[in-house]
Amino acid sequence: MRVLLFCVVALLAACQSRETLPPPPWLSPQGHEHADIGVIRDLASGETLTAQQLLNRLADAPRVLVGEQHDNPDHHALQLWLLRNLSARREQGSLLLEMLTPDQQARVEAVQADARVGHRPDDLITALAWQPGWGWSLYGPLVTYVLAQSYPLLAANLDRTEIMSIYKQKPVLTGASSTASVVQDKLLADIRDAHCGLLPESQMPAMLAVQQQRDRRMAERLLAAPQPAMLLAGAFHVRKDLGVPLHLADLGAGPGTRVLILAEVGAAVPAGSADYGWYTAAQPEQDHCAGLRPTG
Repeated sequence: MRVLLFCVVALLAACQSRETLPPPPWLSPQGHEHADIGVIRDLASGETLTAQQLLNRLADAPRVLVGEQHDNPDHHALQLWLLRNLSARREQGSLLLEMLTPDQQARVEAVQADARVGHRPDDLITALAWQPGWGWSLYGPLVTYVLAQSYPLLAANLDRTEIMSIYKQKPVLTGASSTASVVQDKLLADIRDAHCGLLPESQMPAMLAVQQQRDRRMAERLLAAPQPAMLLAGAFHVRKDLGVPLHLADLGAGPGTRVLILAEVGAAVPAGSADYGWYTAAQPEQDHCAGLRPTG
């Protein structure tokens, strides 16, 4: 992670400059020779954009949704780069994270108030009650940077108690966009794949409800957040055809949402899923289901 630390130091050193920094060097080991490495594509027109052009198109949006692959360090480095350079073009209103839950919000606010006056805790992980499932080596640089900024860092996920309540009694989801059968069928297929096809069918309705209630919460928090607001979440959550943008529509949000998906080279970003796709270097492929499949 020394290269990641170098990139972060370079970004922070230029905080007082309004000059656009070049995107950071690739940290992931694979795909450096791929034809799409570093390509930014307008998915509606097929046009290839420069990093500067992307910033210009995102700068006037009241809501920017950025989808990531959670374990890819390049996605985290680019998120910090985006936040830094967009903030140089207009005052940032807020940053929302899928990785934070409402029961952490008071801790975040206390730490941020101290950090703004130069009193950052020695152990941020404990102070924030940061969840171990989100690797701090990946998320720490961006969180540390934002804690010292003037705009709020906001939770965008559900608490565990809320998730357990949804499992026990599925709430009614309203809105024609998010409840369309084509949307829910695709989400169910993705949930099956993500769980290696091993989940009992009886659990699928509850799993779908949790997924969509997470997306609904993110949409609600985006609408309540100071603008311009940025949301960082997993790529599936921010998809225009499946996730948060559908819930924004169901909640009556007006125009002004822009979706950028960060994707590893070799993984297609469907045209209807986002406004822009940015192709990065890749992590080694892992078969997460290998140890779960029955043998013999």
